[in-house]
Amino acid sequence: MNSLYVYRLTAIATLGGFLFGYDTAIISGTAGLVTREFGLDAVLLGWFVSCALVGAVIGVGYTGVLRDRFGAKPMLIGSAALFTASGIGCMFAHGFGQLVMFRFLGGLGIGMASMLCPLYIAEIAPPERRGRLVAFYQVAITLGILVAYFVDAALLRLSDALPQAHGLVRLVFVDQVWRAMLGSGAIPSMVFLLLLPSVPDSPRWLMLHDRGGQALAVLERINGREVAQRELAEMGVAIASERGGLASLFGAYRKPAVLGVALALLQQLSGINAVIYYGPTILERAGFRLGHALSGQVIIGLVNVVGTFVAVATVDRFGRRPLLLAGGCGILLSLSAIGLLFYLGNVSSTLLLGAIMVFIACFSVSYGPVVWILLSEIFPMHVRGSAMSLATMALWLGTLFVGQVSPWLLQTIQPAGTFWFFAVCTLPVIYVAIWMLPETKGRSLEAIERDWLRPRA
Repeated sequence: MNSLYVYRLTAIATLGGFLFGYDTAIISGTAGLVTREFGLDAVLLGWFVSCALVGAVIGVGYTGVLRDRFGAKPMLIGSAALFTASGIGCMFAHGFGQLVMFRFLGGLGIGMASMLCPLYIAEIAPPERRGRLVAFYQVAITLGILVAYFVDAALLRLSDALPQAHGLVRLVFVDQVWRAMLGSGAIPSMVFLLLLPSVPDSPRWLMLHDRGGQALAVLERINGREVAQRELAEMGVAIASERGGLASLFGAYRKPAVLGVALALLQQLSGINAVIYYGPTILERAGFRLGHALSGQVIIGLVNVVGTFVAVATVDRFGRRPLLLAGGCGILLSLSAIGLLFYLGNVSSTLLLGAIMVFIACFSVSYGPVVWILLSEIFPMHVRGSAMSLATMALWLGTLFVGQVSPWLLQTIQPAGTFWFFAVCTLPVIYVAIWMLPETKGRSLEAIERDWLRPRA
């Protein structure tokens, strides 16, 4: 295998994950500043935060069909362009309406990248390293979140250090520093946009569209001529045996479609976003002297990054099912413990801090990367983009649901009931990991696809 070439393509694709995490997290430092700037009430603040999520759902909705028709490369370029336009537009927005519009554009880019990037990596990766390479996408998301927290904090400090600034510099970096925070995402976005033209399209998509010569050239550069010809022949057999169009997702390939949607939705129903958003307050109540709320987010972000690197190192060694099962059990126990500690009123102890960190660690080792890996592996080639789009839309709808419902749950059934609710939502994943999910470690995408057509699958 040409490791340097494969890792270069993976690194470029994972920039989409970095932008996904960065754009999602940078909002944490701007919410209060934007609220004061425009005098927002709770409803408008919620719209400012969630408009990007609405954009992500819409972006995912159309990207799958367009990817199946035009390929991943032009769609990735489109997502990078949307990211860039969003960052620059938010920095120079005139009024709240324009700010929301550009946040929405960024959400379209997030939705497109969240579906395209892991799928692209899976289709160019050799089977024995596919899990590790796709897991780097989740690493990039966690790094994007962590870097965004540091950038927010650094720009706040910079605004205090520029009291004599004038003109546009004063507006962007001092008086309305939220502009610099939101605009900072344009820098990695432009890097992503500049690097994408050097990336080839997926060999599987090329083969599906009767461009076998180009597919062979890409495969040869990845694995050498002998392996490439064998892979190309296997792709040809898979294409010849595929049944129907998009309707096959509700027929011959119903099981992977249902599994994909369920896993994507259940990933968010673990309550990960609720815990991340509520984490800084919990850490402060646990007795830590954090300079400000961002410090708590940085601690959670660091645990998230370290845990994801553990997944990178182990997912191709132990497999997807063991990580998902072990992580699910850890999440169930840690969420139950968090709920119990809140129920007992023991919210100032290191036990609560430990339970929160265990939850984040278990999620980052299992649910976070493993679900993205499985979604990129289990769908048939001819509708892979559309099926991935359907599953990723379920993930974003789950994110939107948790974001909207969590405050209501915390108020009506209290934190104890809220965390117990998320713990119960973990049980279906444990069942799926034991009884329904095939092990995809080390297998070609075509071999995984063939198994769905066998009666025992």
